[in-house]
Amino acid sequence: MRIGILGLGRIGAFHAETLSGLDAVESLVVTDPFADAAKAAAERFGAEVADSPEALLAAGVDGIVVAAATDAHPALILAGVQAGVPVFCEKPVARTMAEGIEVQKAVRERDVPIQIGYNRRFDAGFAAARAAVRAGELGALHTVRSTTLDPAPPPAAYVAASGGIFRDCSVHDFDIIRWVTGREVAEVYAVGGNRGADYIKEAGDADTTGAILTLDDGTIAVVSNSRHNARGYDVRMELHGFRDSIAVGLDDKLPLRSVEAGVTFPAGTPHDFFMDRFTEAYRAELTAFTEVVAGTRPSPCTVEDALEAGWIAEACTLSLHEHRPVTLAEVRRA
Repeated sequence: MRIGILGLGRIGAFHAETLSGLDAVESLVVTDPFADAAKAAAERFGAEVADSPEALLAAGVDGIVVAAATDAHPALILAGVQAGVPVFCEKPVARTMAEGIEVQKAVRERDVPIQIGYNRRFDAGFAAARAAVRAGELGALHTVRSTTLDPAPPPAAYVAASGGIFRDCSVHDFDIIRWVTGREVAEVYAVGGNRGADYIKEAGDADTTGAILTLDDGTIAVVSNSRHNARGYDVRMELHGFRDSIAVGLDDKLPLRSVEAGVTFPAGTPHDFFMDRFTEAYRAELTAFTEVVAGTRPSPCTVEDALEAGWIAEACTLSLHEHRPVTLAEVRRA
């Protein structure tokens, strides 16, 4: 099949490399507002260059991957849908929930699949955790812990345009909690602080946060996030039930040092970035998209899924700013 890629920044170039290695993908067409980025990708991966999104959609593509800046997501999703071309779009659907809802309304009656990029759904560990929960191996859950710690903060310009740590980083934890447990979030309480880069505080954001999520069955989920983790990129999940407890991310590349006597775990080189930690998950995610394009599977992460994670992020952002619990029903009404 022929896949178009819109946006050749860090993640777009990474997706181009992944797609070029998939058996189902015969050719790539790429476009980027910066012509040099598109040209470099074309030379590296043997892709064709289109000078605009419109030209790319007219180039006979079977599906498109949207890896452009967030502000461009709504228009590019709609352009793909209007052309009848299946769309893979990196999260979020849009910068604001209001824009995301408009996209949802615009595509609801269209028979064109859209897959939103939440890569943890394709990680083997998280998939095994979901299967264990679904099989009842843990019994009823009572506690979930989800962690995302970045090795260093992103640049100031990125932070200023990110919408905040809950919308940019924690949203991955929110999505995977919903996906693994099969439950919805009813209420949140969030806290945050600034102990590192001044530009994060100046942007009105926190660099380290914690959130307590109460799920609709009473399970408590604890989410920890930080822009500062000198040892590496740390993504983990624990699930505790009345019958058993399991963990995702406890491998030899865990960026955590034990000080217990005689303990050598973890023994490997720590994960240092999300592309290192989730290389195989990204490959599985884009393989899934080729199956969506081929019509052999439904979208594994819909616009509706992405918006649900977005509502949790909205509730946590409000809770942080107003120092109080916030229900999901409250932010949906706002």
